[in-house]
Amino acid sequence: MKASTFDDRFDAGESVLDSLDLSKASRPDLEVRRVNVDLPEWMIRSLDQEARRLGVTRQSIIKVWVADRLEKRPAS
Repeated sequence: MKASTFDDRFDAGESVLDSLDLSKASRPDLEVRRVNVDLPEWMIRSLDQEARRLGVTRQSIIKVWVADRLEKRPAS
């Protein structure tokens, strides 16, 4: 399919998903990479308490807090 046909279908509100190979799609800078972090017991208890209060997992709260902190840092 030509790019102009693809664009026309998209602009018309038609689905273009059948024209895409999503098996190789990726989202740059969003690939997951596992890391291990050792934390004192008191931090883990506090994290678990806050996670229960919010109804989320410990991992979720850690990711949100780290992301929040990184977004607030000055641009370099």
